[in-house]
Amino acid sequence: MCGFVGLVNKDATPVDPALLARMAGTIAHRGPDEEGTYFDGPVGFHHKRLSIIDLKTGRQPMTSGPVTAVLNGEIYNYRELRETLKKAGHEFVTTSDTEVLVHMYLQYGPDFVKRLNGMFAFLIHDRANRRLMAARDHFGIKPLYYHQGRRSLKVASEIKALLAHPETPVEPHPDSIQEYLVFQYVLNSETFFKDIRKVCPGHYLLFDLGTFKARDVKYWEPNFAVDTSHSEEYFAERLKALLEDTIALQLRSDVPVGTTLSGGLDSSIVTTLASRRYEGTLQAFTGAFAEGPDFDERRYAGLVAQVCGAELVEVLPTAAEFVDLLPKLTRIMDEPMAGPGLFPQYIVARRAAQSVKVVLGGQGGDEIFGGYTRYVIAYLEQALKGAILETNDEGEHIVSLRSILPNLPALRRYTPMLERFWEKDLFEPMDLRYFRLIDRSGGCRNCLTPEFQASFSRDRILSRFREIFNHPDTLSYYNKMIHFDLSANLPALLHVEDRVSMANSLESRVPLLDRRIVDLVASMPPRMKFKGAEMKYILKRAVRDILPSPILERKDKMGFPVPLHLWARKELRPFFRDILLSERSRTRGLFDPACMEKLIDEERAFGRKLWGLLNIELWFREFIDNRPPAGA
Repeated sequence: MCGFVGLVNKDATPVDPALLARMAGTIAHRGPDEEGTYFDGPVGFHHKRLSIIDLKTGRQPMTSGPVTAVLNGEIYNYRELRETLKKAGHEFVTTSDTEVLVHMYLQYGPDFVKRLNGMFAFLIHDRANRRLMAARDHFGIKPLYYHQGRRSLKVASEIKALLAHPETPVEPHPDSIQEYLVFQYVLNSETFFKDIRKVCPGHYLLFDLGTFKARDVKYWEPNFAVDTSHSEEYFAERLKALLEDTIALQLRSDVPVGTTLSGGLDSSIVTTLASRRYEGTLQAFTGAFAEGPDFDERRYAGLVAQVCGAELVEVLPTAAEFVDLLPKLTRIMDEPMAGPGLFPQYIVARRAAQSVKVVLGGQGGDEIFGGYTRYVIAYLEQALKGAILETNDEGEHIVSLRSILPNLPALRRYTPMLERFWEKDLFEPMDLRYFRLIDRSGGCRNCLTPEFQASFSRDRILSRFREIFNHPDTLSYYNKMIHFDLSANLPALLHVEDRVSMANSLESRVPLLDRRIVDLVASMPPRMKFKGAEMKYILKRAVRDILPSPILERKDKMGFPVPLHLWARKELRPFFRDILLSERSRTRGLFDPACMEKLIDEERAFGRKLWGLLNIELWFREFIDNRPPAGA
């Protein structure tokens, strides 16, 4: 796990080593162990390394023949790939996955990326063909950003490294701010910065270093062609085998490994399977808040740790830490993303980094296996519609009103969501209904100034949403929801996971996000994955002999809730008021002060309106206010 910067001067002047080092210095936390540089006239790489595999000879950048590469992440199947390359005549001088990356490119060209199993972002300079390849893993576990300026091309692991170059403009992207208010993330390749883009998950870019034109190649996406030839038993057994194999692969490390454990299904599976293979006592790190049982899952995490013999390490974040850390977290994140769970995730990562250098977590399980309660809500409406109108929009009854009834207790904590969802437009088309379920802008819109509201284009955002949601291969409502969340929601959550772990020089691995697992689950008939609207049905079926029954039968899904609404009314009320009702915030012209004052006092439990608006204001303060113009 590392960080890197790549710089190419378009006028062919040599790269300035001091400038490149200054850019790389902004992401030193990603690689505190060692660093390396590469210069070839107008092309320069600077790499910051967090040593995990091949501690002695794995230094980067790494060169073989006309090819030089820098890698952030891990190629889990590098040993198997190396053996294949050896048979083809390749010779190796290290045991690192980066050297395998270089030889894979030499052997197969850019499409070698299709053969990788891992989490990665990398740059390759191909001197023979005068091109630069920038690639990102299948799901966007590792970040990669770029800026095309008039005089230079810049690529980096974090946006802040691009901002350290004097040519990079620092200008907010109004459309992205609007999308954040709706989703709490930005779709596709855009960012909060107007001219800075990200390489999309499952894509690579090929930059021609003569013309500097880029070819964007999508090398992978989930295939939702349904396999009707296999039984539920087959799929469950195959899934269990893949879960065991991906854990074995991701335990490969030359440094200590632990897990993060919430007590939910996904992290419990990862911890249990990892503990079976790990040599020694596995440490599992968990977090909770002292504000009550609604914010504390330690009883479940403790049960899992006890059953599998792991050592449970607990941390309790506080309101005082929230105040101290939030401005720092704004800087760490580069742009607003996802919800307040970012704060306790950082605290847990900070504690884990004191004991281990790698952690395995359960991220991605909700997106792969349908773990969001909104899926049940969506299908409850479909079941009602089908029963009343005697219709079936999908051509196959995945869920009926009768079959969904036993799983409705899962909605007990979500009655406010049901009230908002059924407030109007009942039974409208699927895409509009799911958009309504995930649209977080309703309460926020009231807190925007009339000027900002006038520029707000819900139709534009809905159109961009539909481009992803209505994928031609996703014929069922269920697969459409899964596809959207894998494509849009998951990268935002992984953005958080990457930043909070790397800010603490900790490598976070996500075993459930193995492309073999996703390809398998995508191919399953939807009625099998979501039987009777039971969330994660097929996953539970696959691991039912692995986990204790209280974990399998949980109905009180949490997702690391933060008592933000309680803090806002009590000890942190001055903090929120000082930021959101400040003169600086008022003159910015985004938020209506009267509405903001009411929101601070009346934010609902587990609401995210206050969090979203707070993050926008802090982002403006950190990155936009008092910034020098580009070229200064």
